[in-house]
Amino acid sequence: MTDQTTIPRYAVGVDVGGTFTDVFFLDEAQGKIDIAKVPSTRGDQATGFIEGLRSRTEPKQIATVVHGTTVGTNALLERKGARTGIITTRGFRDVLEMRRRDRPSTWGLWGRFVPVVPRDLRLEVTERVLADGAIHTAVDTDEVRAAARELLTRGAEAVAIVFINAYANADNERAALAAVKEVWPNAYVTASSDILPEIREFERTSTAALNAYLQPPVGSYLRKLEDRLQGDGFGGQLLIVQSNGGVMSVDSAASRPVRTALSGPAAGVMACQHIAGAAGFPNVITCDMGGTSFDVSLIADGEPAMSAQTSIDFGMVVRAPMIEITTIGAGGGSIAWIDRGGILQIGPESAGSNPGPVAYGLGNDRPTVTDANVVMGRIDADRPIGGKLQRLDVEAARDAIHRHIAEPLGLNVMAAAEAIIRVANSRMAGAIRLVSIERGHNPRDFSAMPFGGGGALHVGALIKEVGIASALVPRFPGVTSALGCVIADMRHDFVRTVNRTLDDLDAAALDAAIAEAAQAGITLLDKAEIAFESREVSVELDMSYLGQTHTVAVPLSGDFANGSVRLSQTAIRAAFEAAYAATFGRVLESIGIRILNLRVAAIGRRRKFDLALLAPPAGGSVEAAKRTTRQVWVDGAWHEAGIYRRLDLPLGAVVPGPAILEQPDTTILIEPDLEGEVDRFGNLIVRRKAA
Repeated sequence: MTDQTTIPRYAVGVDVGGTFTDVFFLDEAQGKIDIAKVPSTRGDQATGFIEGLRSRTEPKQIATVVHGTTVGTNALLERKGARTGIITTRGFRDVLEMRRRDRPSTWGLWGRFVPVVPRDLRLEVTERVLADGAIHTAVDTDEVRAAARELLTRGAEAVAIVFINAYANADNERAALAAVKEVWPNAYVTASSDILPEIREFERTSTAALNAYLQPPVGSYLRKLEDRLQGDGFGGQLLIVQSNGGVMSVDSAASRPVRTALSGPAAGVMACQHIAGAAGFPNVITCDMGGTSFDVSLIADGEPAMSAQTSIDFGMVVRAPMIEITTIGAGGGSIAWIDRGGILQIGPESAGSNPGPVAYGLGNDRPTVTDANVVMGRIDADRPIGGKLQRLDVEAARDAIHRHIAEPLGLNVMAAAEAIIRVANSRMAGAIRLVSIERGHNPRDFSAMPFGGGGALHVGALIKEVGIASALVPRFPGVTSALGCVIADMRHDFVRTVNRTLDDLDAAALDAAIAEAAQAGITLLDKAEIAFESREVSVELDMSYLGQTHTVAVPLSGDFANGSVRLSQTAIRAAFEAAYAATFGRVLESIGIRILNLRVAAIGRRRKFDLALLAPPAGGSVEAAKRTTRQVWVDGAWHEAGIYRRLDLPLGAVVPGPAILEQPDTTILIEPDLEGEVDRFGNLIVRRKAA
């Protein structure tokens, strides 16, 4: 008889943040879920990762682990990637440094930019491919090998090969890639045509260089993590979340680490899409407040906003499909400080998990957003989340706020603490306006969806400052990104430059290119050996009117997975005009249309767990869930707030503010003029009180 205790039964999502590592456990066989929140371990994220798993079960009990990682993002932001070299076409050595001739300060005359690849590690070789794909000069592989050896003598650990017009014909670049691999001592070699076979040399150069820059730190982390898991008895599958919200294998992530940038926040957006859609909220603005940052994204009509490229930092452009996320330094650990003009600022520097906020008592003496919330009574000092500390030091937090903020500004401690929160709220509101109002959306048509360890503490301010209709707080806000890891689909994206006018388009050739990319994607899905519920292929074209620089994404409809769709110029024109009118409100008559790029995504739909597992208890009452009362500072005064065990609130429970709802992974503040109602999925819907 089989020993049931040896059969792996858990699907686990793990999101490593700057302060906490969040873990979501799903036991579908028994219809149970569990969560864990442990401190992140800086310098060795794998340790916190394993501790999070072991806090609830043995790794041998886990069938699948899906991981949202910040290793790549942190390496880019902190400039801690590998020493990287570039081998490029003669005459194009400085593309990475020239960028788009932009500058760090829009209105400044001066700016300093240091590319991730220094000039002495950017070497040129003789080759030339023309824009139409014709090879004008074949590459000399002996010269390429000599350049690779020279980079090694100069200390390069990774190398990117970027030839001009390789998107049109990659033969020279492929020959150079083979030559480099003959002499390069490791697998950290990137060809731009493999990463981004797309027109625009700076974006292709930047993306390829950053991919090579990240291969050693991300690859070594993932391999180390695999070894640690296997050493602990884990025999299941480890998958990595991409910045497009899909997942990929460890091998794919190690070879294309640039696609893991912002993977943790992307998983959170996917969770919000699933939860909000089921709850009847197709339009939400997701607000992920962790220990270091505040990440905002918009979901309209049930679909998250996607972007073809993003800038991780100034001059560090990644061109790859990803969920559009705006990030600011306004997390719970963000440090409050006074600038030279006497103005209160929040972040971007964060106290992280170690030493953490002043109230942690681990050595930091500069106040953070969390310290302000503790002093204002919004966080219970005797019940801190994360399980690391028994009690928070309120007096130490008060002293730090007094010394660093109140005294310089001539305020008392409570006014200074509230000022910290108001500045943080203002910055969050600005980020929300950026993804909504400035892109043509009315916030009143959306609900906020705060999550992360600190997001729900600021839900009232988000409603009132931005004019959002309501807020939807998920059942487990503190581990929403980890939950998103569990439900994320597998996705592989492909891009190819077309660069033809619509009138000159060879529709049969476009059909063939779509079929080729679709088959490549389906093959990768098959290699994953995952039982998908379905496989889908989506197709988009980047198009514009002739003379325009920027393009619009034009989705094409049809069942592309089986190669049966036949496109026509008429259908493509109609799709473009619909997309253009939706974006700009009109179409332009009698102007030619250009197709710049073809984008194909192969998606393996993973089975979503039943959200009924998140349902609140059927019995009980609001009064039974009330634990005590506590003084909470809101709008310049103390208020007697009810303190509730959030997870004990039954379906339909209505909690009037002022109130504090506590749970192991977060704390929720309902301000005096608001109320919260529990829905059938355990979400808390926060609205203004009825007049």
